[in-house]
Amino acid sequence: MKLPRRRPLPLWAAVLVNVAVGLLVVGLVQTFVVKIGRIPSGSMEQTLQGTEGGGDRILVNRLAYVGGAPVHPGDIVAVVRPSDWPGALPPPANPLSALVRGVGDLTGIGPSNEDYIVKRVAAVGGQRISCCDAQGRLLLDGKPVDEPYVYEDLPFERGTLDCSTTVHSPRCFPETLVPSGRIVLLGDHRSDSEDSAADCRYAGAPADCLRTVPDSSVVGQVFFRVWPLDRIGVPR
Repeated sequence: MKLPRRRPLPLWAAVLVNVAVGLLVVGLVQTFVVKIGRIPSGSMEQTLQGTEGGGDRILVNRLAYVGGAPVHPGDIVAVVRPSDWPGALPPPANPLSALVRGVGDLTGIGPSNEDYIVKRVAAVGGQRISCCDAQGRLLLDGKPVDEPYVYEDLPFERGTLDCSTTVHSPRCFPETLVPSGRIVLLGDHRSDSEDSAADCRYAGAPADCLRTVPDSSVVGQVFFRVWPLDRIGVPR
């Protein structure tokens, strides 16, 4: 018995099906493999440019830390914004805004509902971190850290404005043992970064001013810059 031939879909229906399948594939890839993101602030300049001009577009490897792979100091990571950190994403103002964010969640183009920050890992659980030594350098387990990526650091002048003077340098914070399962995040644009050390940069800051975030909040590792064209490459 000869089966009847299936009638082809109208062109408009075929287009809609292809678009839906394409969005589904992109959404699955972004959810489980590689996320397309935008740098939400200027706190990582000059490594990654912030919101001026739309911000750098980046690729985030969601598989970088799967299976217990450790986060390392120096890694640039995307992290779900902690609830006690400032700058929380406001809810969508209207249904159209919600729809636009939904498209952004799927495609990585435009605004989205994912509220994340991008910072550099400065220390991981079990390490001791502090600032500063006599040269104003970050210390990790008592050893100075070479940070060539730091841009516009906070002021520090040995003997005049350091960690031993009556008025401390805002760069200073006390030695802290990072709890297991937590990490310390700092921005490369150190003087304009709302990061783990932000609460330590004011006079009278408490000894426990350094904020840490859980490993579980890490979305993935930033491994490539895809836009703008003149900045394509691996961020260091």
